[in-house]
Amino acid sequence: MSEARTAGGTQPVMVDVAALAGVSHQTVSRVLNGSPHVRAQTRERVLAAIRKLDYRPNTAARALVTRRSQTLGVISFDTTLYGPSQMLYGIEQAARAAGYYISIASLRDQDTFSVHEAVDRLRDQAVEGIAVIASRVSAMAALARQIATVPMVTVGPTDPGRLPGAGVDNEAGARAAVRHLLDLGHETVHHVAGPDDWLEAKARQVGWRGALQDHGRPVPDCLPGDWSARSGYQAALRLADDPGVTAVFCANDHMALGVVRGLHQTGRRVPRDVSVVGFDDIPEAAFLTPPLTTVRQHFGELGRCGLELLLHRVQFSAPTAAGDDSSHQVAIVTPELIVRASSAKPGR
Repeated sequence: MSEARTAGGTQPVMVDVAALAGVSHQTVSRVLNGSPHVRAQTRERVLAAIRKLDYRPNTAARALVTRRSQTLGVISFDTTLYGPSQMLYGIEQAARAAGYYISIASLRDQDTFSVHEAVDRLRDQAVEGIAVIASRVSAMAALARQIATVPMVTVGPTDPGRLPGAGVDNEAGARAAVRHLLDLGHETVHHVAGPDDWLEAKARQVGWRGALQDHGRPVPDCLPGDWSARSGYQAALRLADDPGVTAVFCANDHMALGVVRGLHQTGRRVPRDVSVVGFDDIPEAAFLTPPLTTVRQHFGELGRCGLELLLHRVQFSAPTAAGDDSSHQVAIVTPELIVRASSAKPGR
């Protein structure tokens, strides 16, 4: 497939590079494709010519010949939240390092129609595979019906048995947070949960409840939240009515920020009266008053694992039906408890 000059003949093409470097256009093609069968001096001449001419390969023409677009799709939801936005960034950085472009479909809703429409739109762009940052049960169900159409993985929450993916062990992170508070001497730990239809919120609630049960401690009713600082603040106003509350685990850092503010307003000091632990380790967590104890998610590693799994499916397993062995592949990234000044022994 030959390249064509743009109007006016100003855009350099492969033959121009070949002429300047004194090689054939086949040699230029080998250099561009990373072939090892090019002498080092020849490669340097070709690369110097590319830089001098500011040559850009015709990716559309290459895709027609190779049937490879070097483009991956990403479907993302709620990118205003810290977790999803950092997952998107991690995927983008990993894709760039692997030599791939990214096409993003950012959706407001996670319903079946929106998910299927996004998959179709990315397939129309000839993406080689799709990474999905899905958080809700409805989105996972919709994706399970699309896995046979294109190589696909989830990043963030995982759905073992139906969809391959890379995810954070949210349950283990929650357990670590609760164990930390119990080890400090707190009788039990209250919980400000995320939305019921979010998989991360469900897993963190399971971890919180399981850690209390494992230690034979009472399990209080959890308070509902929506990931916002406002919902954490409102939960704190309710918790402050109970003088027996000495420790609170929040499903994310923004709600923890609201809890700290609400407790302060009602005269409950953190951590002297109430210890508070969050989840995410947002950049501001270390600079709050007091600095927030939290569970750190390694988003860069999560993006790398997700992309590695997706490229494996692109290379070795074209789209497969749900239930196939390859659809069970899951990579789990373990979060890390970061202890700061917002947690302490009760009544310190």
